[in-house]
Amino acid sequence: MPSFVSATVITHNEAANIERCLNSLIGVADEIIVVDSLSTDATVDICRRYGCKVTERAFTGYGSQRQYAVGLANGRYVLSIDADEALSDDLRRNIIALKEQGMEHRMYRFRIVNYVCGRPMQRSGMKPYSEIRLFDRRYANWNLLDVGERLTYPGGVSPVLIPGEMYHYRCTTYDELDYKELRNAEIRGRVMAAAGISAIAPLRFVRAVASFLKCQLRDGAIFDGEAGRRISRARYLATLAAYRTSYRLIKAQSKDNI
Repeated sequence: MPSFVSATVITHNEAANIERCLNSLIGVADEIIVVDSLSTDATVDICRRYGCKVTERAFTGYGSQRQYAVGLANGRYVLSIDADEALSDDLRRNIIALKEQGMEHRMYRFRIVNYVCGRPMQRSGMKPYSEIRLFDRRYANWNLLDVGERLTYPGGVSPVLIPGEMYHYRCTTYDELDYKELRNAEIRGRVMAAAGISAIAPLRFVRAVASFLKCQLRDGAIFDGEAGRRISRARYLATLAAYRTSYRLIKAQSKDNI
């Protein structure tokens, strides 16, 4: 018996990307659940035009937002995809074939390739990797981390690899890359503040420089030319911003407690 697949997408001002994502889900998803974080562009209108089931909800962190979307799904199997991601033709065909046969495993993973300004990345901390994105929702949940969220599932489960790739289009310009890194840095800073992690100004710069060098040397960004340099720079700025946010929040909290 064919399997019913619900695709879940969390969005915020993704009008430039969402159609590419939704087109790649044609024939794969039996329903598309969109949880939108109060977009101010045409994201919601586009999603509704494609027949998506849209719920608008203030952003509460990546993990909780993803799990909320899973809770709205009607299918036993959930395909989690971001608005700036798309399935390759090979992956689409393989998932459709698997659906028609009836899915037997609890979890499936596939290869994810990061694109920066139209270029597939092999280094700079963005090399291809495999990740579970298709799963039986009875056996897996997103943890509720604000950033760096992951699926949790019972031990002993071996996710099955589906041939094909998911493309992650991280940015079309380096300014967009900087913006996304800084947006996530703001979230990381709030998480750090809640955990009491901070640093005075000199140490913030030391840790930001360390992030730059780690990306350049350990992650091989030095071999990626301009793309590698800009990615390393974005990591530097994001680390600095996260520590500044944490320091500001902890200092403000200390004043409130006086």
